[in-house]
Amino acid sequence: MRAARLLPATLLLGLAVAACAGPAQPGWTFAPPPSPAPSAAPSAELAAGAPSAAPSAAASASTASTGGTVLNLAASGVQWVETALDAPAGQPFQIAFDNQDPSIPHNVDILDGSGAKVFSGADITGPNTVTYDVPALGAGTYKFVCKWHPNMVGELTVK
Repeated sequence: MRAARLLPATLLLGLAVAACAGPAQPGWTFAPPPSPAPSAAPSAELAAGAPSAAPSAAASASTASTGGTVLNLAASGVQWVETALDAPAGQPFQIAFDNQDPSIPHNVDILDGSGAKVFSGADITGPNTVTYDVPALGAGTYKFVCKWHPNMVGELTVK
């Protein structure tokens, strides 16, 4: 008796599916919509495999295609390759971060003079790259640190 009640419902469902599918059209193919571009795409310099700069008083900075500043920062041997960065005051900027340490997670946190966190970048396990979007900061001296490795400390000068 139960099978007799399910048969009309099954037929009705089959007809509804067939009606929604419509007739096959020659030459038509289904293409899924394009995937959105990732927001943390590596910078052109990192994507090209450019080597990191040697430690210096201030790491190199370039101008992004949108006119903003991009700071290059790398981690290697569980230490920062660049220990000092310079950024413009009152303007958002990016940090193109290259984690060169295989199987080791790193991130970039920026702390103000009181030690309060003003920016926290996502963790990435190396080798990998990411570009962080950092909001505008006021002029001053900040620390950048890796939350996973307290020995990794650098200085960010915003002027």
